[in-house]
Amino acid sequence: MESKKVNWPITILLIFCSLVILFPLYLTVVTAFKSPDEMSKSLLSLPHTLRWENFAEAIRLTNFFQSIKNSFIVTVFTVALTLLTNSMVAYAIARNMQRRFFKFLYYYFVSAMFVPFPIIMLPVVKQTSLFGLNNMTGLIFLYIVYGLAFNIFIYVGYIRSIPKSLEEAAYVDGASIWTVFWKVIFPLLSPINATVGILTCLWAWNDFMLPLVILSDRDSMTLPLVQYVFQSQFTTNYNLAFASYLMALSPMVLVYIIAQKWIISGVTKGAVK
Repeated sequence: MESKKVNWPITILLIFCSLVILFPLYLTVVTAFKSPDEMSKSLLSLPHTLRWENFAEAIRLTNFFQSIKNSFIVTVFTVALTLLTNSMVAYAIARNMQRRFFKFLYYYFVSAMFVPFPIIMLPVVKQTSLFGLNNMTGLIFLYIVYGLAFNIFIYVGYIRSIPKSLEEAAYVDGASIWTVFWKVIFPLLSPINATVGILTCLWAWNDFMLPLVILSDRDSMTLPLVQYVFQSQFTTNYNLAFASYLMALSPMVLVYIIAQKWIISGVTKGAVK
């Protein structure tokens, strides 16, 4: 039986990369449970007692439950509408790529991935304000539109790998194009839908820039924006700040841990179809 050799350079690199990611997370968790006195003694040491009151105070100062409700609404509607609309647009393009107009649309959408957001930030702010969309509705709409570029790119590649014979058989049975999409194509998109949905969920929940420039009402602010707005209150108390940060990132960490197998499954199935 042959013994497997350990690739030490790669192993050491992986250990180093893991520490780079885990060390800030460790500091966040430890600091969130410490008292200000313990912070002055040792930054890396574990807290003597768990100060749950840090979280209670952070909740009070940041209006946490209102902001997490806003983030939940924005994220759920963004994910649902993104899956519905982006998949339909991609299906129309994928099945008509031989036509010049649809090929132009495909490259037009994909080219948007190379446009930095700061370049279009001011025009977006002016347009949303002009149309009265400087609220959560406008934020959801912008997430759907800005997600088109990447989503169209991966959807089209996946849909083109699905045999057309499945659709032709449905057409022979008298199905309309809408029936074919919802009954035949959309169920087959489950792996890639899972990937798009999870990535969109992480983006919409954690995004800071778009809410910052779009949302004008304090009561409609999302969790990342609330952390920034109330940061000045925490400048002398890092324990409350890190308690607030930990509560903001915890939901999406749990979502990613639970759903990462669907992300990997979607990518691998899309690659081998």
